[in-house]
This record gives sequence, C-alpha cells and structure tokens, in this order.
Amino acid sequence: MTSATTILVLLVVVALAFDFTNGFHDTANAMATSIATGALRPKTAVLLSGVLNLVGAFLSVEVALTVTNAVVEIQNSDGSPVAGLSRDGGTALLVIVLAGLAGAIVWNLSTWLLSLPSSSTHALFGGLLGATVAGLGWGGVNWAGNGQEIDGLLPKVVVPALASPVIAILVAGLATWLVYRITSGVAARSTEDGFRWGQIGSASLVSLAHGTNDAQKTMGVITLGLIATGHWTDTETIPFWVKAACALAIALGTYLGGWRIIRTLGKGLVEIAPPQGLAAESSSAAVILVSSHLGLPLSTTHVTTGSVLGTGLGRPGATVRWRVAGRMVVAWVITIPAAALVGAALWWLAHALGGGLVGAVVVVAVLAAAAAAMYRRSRTAPVHADNVNDDWRDGPPADAPSRTTVPA
Repeated sequence: MTSATTILVLLVVVALAFDFTNGFHDTANAMATSIATGALRPKTAVLLSGVLNLVGAFLSVEVALTVTNAVVEIQNSDGSPVAGLSRDGGTALLVIVLAGLAGAIVWNLSTWLLSLPSSSTHALFGGLLGATVAGLGWGGVNWAGNGQEIDGLLPKVVVPALASPVIAILVAGLATWLVYRITSGVAARSTEDGFRWGQIGSASLVSLAHGTNDAQKTMGVITLGLIATGHWTDTETIPFWVKAACALAIALGTYLGGWRIIRTLGKGLVEIAPPQGLAAESSSAAVILVSSHLGLPLSTTHVTTGSVLGTGLGRPGATVRWRVAGRMVVAWVITIPAAALVGAALWWLAHALGGGLVGAVVVVAVLAAAAAAMYRRSRTAPVHADNVNDDWRDGPPADAPSRTTVPA
C-alpha cells in the first residue's frame, strides 16, 4: 500500500468520524421540539430520526457535488489538476482535506461540549478553507466558480449561510402567527393533541431533509480524496459505497443523540408548545429541502434555530431567552474562522513533519487526543434521554447523574 493510499484510508476514517459527529450534533435540528413538547419520547425520537437520515442520504447528490467542487480549486479550466495538488500521488490534497476535517471535528465537539447548536456545515467548510489557504494560498480557494458555473464558496456557502436563518425566522414566525390565529376558538387540549401528532410527521420530514443535505457533505469530501489519488475521476457523480458509508455514519450518530444540544434548542431558547413545534419543523423542512434541490449546503442548524426563534416571535406572549440566542449567534459568527484556524494549524503541523504519512498520522493522533479530552470533560455533567426535558437552567440539568450509557 502506497503512502498516498494509506493517507486516503485515514481520510475516509476521519471523514466518517466527522459524519458521525454531524449526526449527533444535529439530531436536535429534527427532534428537539418534538421531544420538548412530548410529541415523541426521547429515545423513540432519535431512533426515528436516525432511520430517516439514512434514507434521506440516498435521495440526492447535488450537495455532495457542491462540496467536491466548491472549496478547493482541484481543476483548471482545461480540466488539468491545479499545480501542486497532483504531486506525490495526490498526497498534498489529501493532507489539506484531512487537516480541514480534523478542524471541523474539533469545533463540532467543542460546541457540543458547550451545548451550543452551531453549524457542522460551516465547521466543515471553515476547516477546509483554513487548510487550503495554509497549503495553497488564497488562490487555492474556489471563491466564486469558474466563470461558467456559479459553484464557489461565496455563492454556494456564504450567501445561503446569511440568508437561510432569516428566511427560516420569517417563515416560522408567520406560520406560528397563522396557527394561533386560526385555532384561537378551538379547545386548547384537543388542539395541542392534534399538533403533537402533526409534529411526528413534520419532525420526520426534517430528519429526511437533514439526510439529503448533511450526509452528502461528507460524501463530497471523500470523493475529493478519491479524485486526488486517481481512484475516481468524475466530478459529477459519487461512488455508491461512499453514499452507503456516509449514510450509515450519520444515521448512527443521529441515533446516539446529541442530548446536550437537544436540551438547549428544545428548552433553552423558547418554551415551545405543540403548535410552535409543528410550525418550526414544517418551516425547517421546507427550507432545507428546497436548498438540497438547488445544491446549496446550508446549515440545517441555522435553519432550525431560526425557525424555533421565529415561533417565539410569532406566538403572542411567548418569551425568547435572548441571552441564549446571543450565545448561539456568537458561535455562528466565529464557526468558520475558528474551524479555519484549527484546520490551518493542523496543516502546518503536518507540513512541519514532512507533509506525508507521518504528518497525517500525527494530525489524526492530535484529533483523537482532543476528542477524548472533551468526552471526558462532558462526563462531569452529562445530559441524556432521562433528563433532557428537565426545567431549563443555564447549563446542564442540576440533577444530572455522574454517568450515562449513551453520548450526551
């Protein structure tokens, strides 16, 4: 096995690890409101979400193709590889992508530890951006496409990042206002029971939509590595085994449940009633599915959080915890630069060690050590299915037990 092939194997493993963290980091996007309102039991919710993420991952490849082509300039206009990326059997590009993935995972785990629903999508693009700039310079980034197609980082990632939460807030706010206006004369108990049933359907749709958008990002990254080593040449398709592996990884992560973030989104931002939950989930699913169809790898976290916030603004008399919302916004703003800094630092570490197999192995070792340290830290105040719906306070539940059997 050549050095490049070994690094490719490491890249695939780390990419699937990112996909796994994406799953448990984003379970809240689909199921936090249904868990908070009691429409679904916590463990039932994450099982349902995991299955639907698995199915959704096979429904489209548009987002995956965007990821493959949107960050790193892998081909010149004549189809030839960019100078520097083809040396040593594609090792240069592999190390860039590996460092970028590691930066994304570090940021995902950091925000999970802090119970903040930040964007796995932006963490991924931030990590790749930082490693690409460190390895190739600013000219190595595909900023705005090749002149024939608008497929670069700015139009495909940055613009949707700014627009999607605003759209979600407006759609969910209007939907919530209409729901309460239409049902104002209906008995409260029967209305809420009906909305809880409706939430099961809308939460399922969000899970399906999440699979069509987020699982594909890792598919694109692995395909990028395959292209770098000559194992794949088509930038318009994704190998089936890549689709299957990524679908399974994100489904498993979703099933284990990111309970810390589920708690923040379901209990910490707005006290959610069933009508709000239905409005938030329906609005999120609509925005995510449209974006997946257009090949826009937007942040499902931003969309869902925007929808939840919109339901608080649209419901008469509802209280929004602006302090919690403010922390979320800060995390949103710094996600790309923070992940970029980590990705760049890890690339420089690998480069200092020769940029080959030794550097790649050290990057993976540093990532594993950081992940283990954050996991141990999380065990001091675990959140799990049994306490995720406890009354909100600013932090983990006060009665969190000292141990748990599933990742919080």
